[in-house]
Amino acid sequence: MKTTKTKTVEVFPQPSDDFFTRIWDESWTYIKTVVDVVHEPVLILDKDLRVMVANLPFYKTFQVEPKDTEGRVVYELGNRQWDIPPLQKLLEDILPQNTFFKGFEVSHDFPQIGKKVMILNARRIYGKGFGSEALFPIILLAMEDITEMVGVAEMLARHSNQFEAKLSERTAKLETHIKKLEQEINKLQENS
Repeated sequence: MKTTKTKTVEVFPQPSDDFFTRIWDESWTYIKTVVDVVHEPVLILDKDLRVMVANLPFYKTFQVEPKDTEGRVVYELGNRQWDIPPLQKLLEDILPQNTFFKGFEVSHDFPQIGKKVMILNARRIYGKGFGSEALFPIILLAMEDITEMVGVAEMLARHSNQFEAKLSERTAKLETHIKKLEQEINKLQENS
């Protein structure tokens, strides 16, 4: 008697372009909704670092319009004011290495809004598993304006330095007065 093994092969239907389009549309709607409720300025960049969309806080903070922002490479925004070499290195490392960065500080004098100190955080979002090539990667770039905090910290440092200087000055004067008093006491003790 001859026994043969048969292999069972399951065949899954290949997804259509409509499937990927629907998945992307649903994902995009979800991502945009999340970004729209964030209070900090956020850019969504494509794989070529072009701005796909920005949220309202970005437009308000940097006093720009969607027509001047969307579709442009992030480094070209606002007369190239975002063309910052360390930022460029970080952003260009995100896609190839599938990484993120947090806490990158940028200090820049923006023409319309003045000097700003920003903390930047970025993360790559991509499709995983089956069909991931259809869901091209995007980058979320969030910005936190810490200009006021930095100003307060600088003011506190100045006040602390002034306090230390005054304290040192007064301590020196007090030491001088103490020495004079000690000398007077010594004279009085010698005379008695």
